[in-house]
Amino acid sequence: MNGSVALVTGGSRGIGAASALRLAEDGFDVLVTYVNDARAAAEVVGKAEALGRRAMAVRADAGAAAGAATAVDETVRAFGRIDVLVNNAGVGVLGPLDELTLDDVDRVLAVNVRGAFLAARAAAGRMGSGGRIITIGSCMAQRVPGPGGTLYAMSKSALTGLTKALSRELGGRGITANLVHPGPVDTDMNPADGPRADPQAAATALGRFGTAREVAAMVSFLAGEGAAYVTGAEFAVDGGYAA
Repeated sequence: MNGSVALVTGGSRGIGAASALRLAEDGFDVLVTYVNDARAAAEVVGKAEALGRRAMAVRADAGAAAGAATAVDETVRAFGRIDVLVNNAGVGVLGPLDELTLDDVDRVLAVNVRGAFLAARAAAGRMGSGGRIITIGSCMAQRVPGPGGTLYAMSKSALTGLTKALSRELGGRGITANLVHPGPVDTDMNPADGPRADPQAAATALGRFGTAREVAAMVSFLAGEGAAYVTGAEFAVDGGYAA
């Protein structure tokens, strides 16, 4: 994939950072977005450059109306094209239904749903045939094991409709759209040794947390030549969480 370009939203840490670095290993030049942690984003850029790829980081909030367009425009300005969008930016607010505030609802839907839609629309407008839109969903779109996940599960479930509709709308142009549902993954936001880790691991068939790199491997497949005939599909990388 040398010469191809990928934009990874929320790419400064966790699954986003792992995906950006895996794509850099595959030969992609990469642009990652971040909101707060410029230092972490710079570390990802440095690691991608050490692999011989061009890389840069741009501050862009997926929850802001102009955030997606800014990221896509910066990608094309810096690298001349965009071939892959990894729609990874997301936020999670968990809690009892009657304790969720309107601000919680607005923020989660702005980032997880509106942001994903706007990023896909902006990227599709600049992609040619062979373009790939890969969105990161959640195992909670397929199975909600207990109370407290209503808002988050709703927001991630919306990405199924987005992905299927994008596949139909963009298929004639040779652009694919697919959705990846990670299960419990060991990141700084949800560490495998954290206070809520044991029941999450127990809910999987494999009895353990996944790694960000295991999710990134699926992103790599969907971005590669072997997935040219795959679109409108959902892929669980969840250790059997939804089984």
